Amino acid sequence: MIRTKLYSLLFCLFICLSNVLAQEHKVEEVAIEKLLNQSISEFNDAKYDKALEYSKQALVKAYKINDNSYIAQSYNTLGCIYNECSESYKAIEFYNKALSYSKKVNNDKLYNWIYANLGSVYYFNQINVNKGISYYKKALFYAQKSNDSIQLQYNKVDLASAYFSINKFDEGNKVIYDVKNSIFHKGAEDIKMSLNLLLGIYATNIEQKALAEDYYFKALTIAKVNKFDTFLVNIYENLVRHYTHYKEPVKVAEYQQKLDLLSNAVYSKEKLDKIKKASAQIELEEYKIQLDKVEKANQKHQERLKESKLIVILFIIILIVLLLFLLTLYKNIKIREQANFELTKANEALIEAKEKAEEASQLKSQFVSTITHELRTPLYGVIGITNIIIDEHKELGNSPHLKSLKFSAKYLLSLVNDILQINKIEEKRIILENLIFNLTDEINTIKNSVEYIADKNNDVLTVEIDTAIPEFLIGDKLRLSQIVMNLVSNALKFTKNGEVAIIADLKNVVDKVYFIEFKIKDTGIGIAKEDQSKIFDKFVQIERKEEDYQGTGLGLSIVSRLIELFDSEIHLESEENVGTTFTFTIGFEYDEDKSKEIINNIVVDLSSSQLYHILVVEDNKINQMVTKKIIQNSNMSCTIVDDGYAALVALERELFDLVLMDINMPLINGFDTTKKIREKGIKVPIVALTAFDKQEVIEQALAAGMNDIMVKPFEPAKLYQVISNQVKNNDNENAG
Repeated sequence: MIRTKLYSLLFCLFICLSNVLAQEHKVEEVAIEKLLNQSISEFNDAKYDKALEYSKQALVKAYKINDNSYIAQSYNTLGCIYNECSESYKAIEFYNKALSYSKKVNNDKLYNWIYANLGSVYYFNQINVNKGISYYKKALFYAQKSNDSIQLQYNKVDLASAYFSINKFDEGNKVIYDVKNSIFHKGAEDIKMSLNLLLGIYATNIEQKALAEDYYFKALTIAKVNKFDTFLVNIYENLVRHYTHYKEPVKVAEYQQKLDLLSNAVYSKEKLDKIKKASAQIELEEYKIQLDKVEKANQKHQERLKESKLIVILFIIILIVLLLFLLTLYKNIKIREQANFELTKANEALIEAKEKAEEASQLKSQFVSTITHELRTPLYGVIGITNIIIDEHKELGNSPHLKSLKFSAKYLLSLVNDILQINKIEEKRIILENLIFNLTDEINTIKNSVEYIADKNNDVLTVEIDTAIPEFLIGDKLRLSQIVMNLVSNALKFTKNGEVAIIADLKNVVDKVYFIEFKIKDTGIGIAKEDQSKIFDKFVQIERKEEDYQGTGLGLSIVSRLIELFDSEIHLESEENVGTTFTFTIGFEYDEDKSKEIINNIVVDLSSSQLYHILVVEDNKINQMVTKKIIQNSNMSCTIVDDGYAALVALERELFDLVLMDINMPLINGFDTTKKIREKGIKVPIVALTAFDKQEVIEQALAAGMNDIMVKPFEPAKLYQVISNQVKNNDNENAG
C-alpha cells in the first residue's frame, strides 16, 4: 500500500483560524490557543498521550465559553491523534463532531481542514479509499473557494497520494503536476518531503530506480533534519517496498530494521493504553458539559417566563374589560332595535315617527362607529405589543399565554369587524366593485389560508373548478372571497376526520355574464331540520353536541346578506351526522378586450426596497411604540411627535419621505394639521392612521389633502406597500 501523511497541514491551520475566528472571552481564548499549540508540539514529537491531554483541556474550555470554532478545532485535533494511533473509527467520530460544529461557524478554512483529515482517515487506514478521495475533493473545493494557494498544495498532494494507493499513478501525477514547481521553490519542509516521497513512488512505478532513490533520500533527509518521526516511518515503509520491488534483500533488511525500531518507539503499547483511557474520560467530560448547559438554559428560560407572566396577566385583564364593553355594546344595539321596532308599530304621528326612526338609526351608526373606533385603538396596541414580545423574546414563541392573548385579541377584532360589516350592510353603504380577478387564484388563496384548520381537525380540503369558466372575470372579488372564506371556515369548524370541498361550476351564460354555481360541501355533524331556518340570523349559534364551538354568530348572516347584494340567494341542504352543503349562484362579467386592457394597465413594480424616513404623528404612547417597531422592522427610520403643531415644526426642520398622521389628537386633529401642512406648500405624502372605518373619513381626508388611509389594526406588509407606493408616486410627480 502506498501512503504519504501530511498531518502538519492540520497544525498550520490552527494558528490561522484562531486569529481569524477569535471573538469574545479573550482570556479563555488565549488559553485555548496555547493548549492547542502545545498539543501540536507534542503531536509532532510523537508524544501522543501528552498531545491528547492538551487537546482534551482545550475542548473543555471551548465548551465552557460556547465557542463553536474552538470546539470544532479541538475535536479535529483529537481525531488526528486517534487516527495516528490507529483508532480510525474513533477518529471518524471526532471528525464528524468537528464538522457539525464547523457548520455553525460556516468558515471555508475549517471545512477545508476537516474534510482533508476525513479523507486521510478513510484513505490511510484503507477503510474506503474512494470515499477518502471524495473527501479530499471537497477539501480541494474549499481551498479554491478561499483562494488559499498553500492549502491547495497540501490538498493536491493528499489527493495524488490517494490515487497512487489504488494504482492510478497517471491520474495522481496529473493532480500534482501544476504545483510541483511552487512546492519546491516556496513550499514548507513537510510538503517538500511529501512531494519527494510521491515522486519517488511514481518513479519506482515507471521503473526509474535511480531517480526514485534520489527522491526517497531527499524526503528522508528532510524528515531527519526536522525530526518528523511519523513521516520517517512512512518513508521507511516505501523504501522497503522499493528495494523489495528491485530484489535487493540487504537493503530491504536494513530499512525494515529501521522501520521496526522507529515504529516501536512512536507507537508504544503504553502510549496507546493511555489514549484509550483518555477516550472514555473525554466522553464523560462531554456529557457533563452538555448537561450543565441544558440545566443553565432551562433555569434562564424559567426566569424569563416568570418575568413575562405579569405582562400576560395584565393583557388578559384588559381583554376581559374590552369583552365586557363589547357585551354592553351588544345589549345597547338590541335595545335600540327593540325601540325601532316599537316605533314602527306605533300608529301615531307617522311623519314624526319616521323622523325619530331615522334619528335612532343615525345614533346607532354613530354609536357603532364610535365604539368600534374606541375598541380598535387599544386592540392595535394589544396585537402590536404581543408581536413585539414574540419578536424580542424568541423563547416565548410557544408560550400558551401569549398564544391565548394573540388569539383573543384577533378574535375580538374579528367580532368588531363583523358588527361593523353587518351595520354597513343594513344601512346599504356597501357598493359592489368591478375588478378583474382570477377565480382559481382567489379560491386557492382561501384554501391556503384555512389549511391549518383542516390540518388541526384532520380534514381533507379539496377544490374543484369547472375548466369552462374563463381565466379572468370581472366583479367584486373581495365580497366573493368573504362569502367563500366564511362558509369554508364554518364547514371546517364542524367537520373532524372528514372532507370539505369547494366546487365552482359554470351553469349558464347570458351575453357576457357567466353564472357560476358555488358549492361548499362537508361531511361534518350537520344541522338539525328545526335549526336550518334560523342559522342565517344575526348572533345565532345552534347548540352542538358535547363540544364548544366558539363564534360570534355573525358569519352566516354576513354571507346571506352579501349574496343578496349579488342579486342571488343561498340554499342549504343538511342532514345530521352526514354533512352540509351550501349552494349559491353569482353572475360575473367576462369581456376579453376589457380584461386585456385592465391587465396591460397594471403597474408592475420591479424596483428594490429603499430606506425611507417617516414622520409619525401620534399622541397614544402605546400606539407610538407599536408603529415605531413595525417601521423599524422594515429597515425604515422614523421620528415620532405627539401632536400636529410638533409635526409642523418637524417638517420645517427636516425632510421626510412620508407622514403617518393620526386623526384624533389633542390640540389640533389630523385633518386640520394636514391642511396647515399643505398651506405651507409641503408636498410630502400624508397617510391617515385611524381606527374609524375608511368609508366614514375618506371624503374628509382627501379634502384635507391626505393621500391615503390606513385603518388600525393593520398588517405590517400592507403598511409597507402603501408607504412604498405613495413615496414612488410623489417622486414621479416631482420628476414630471
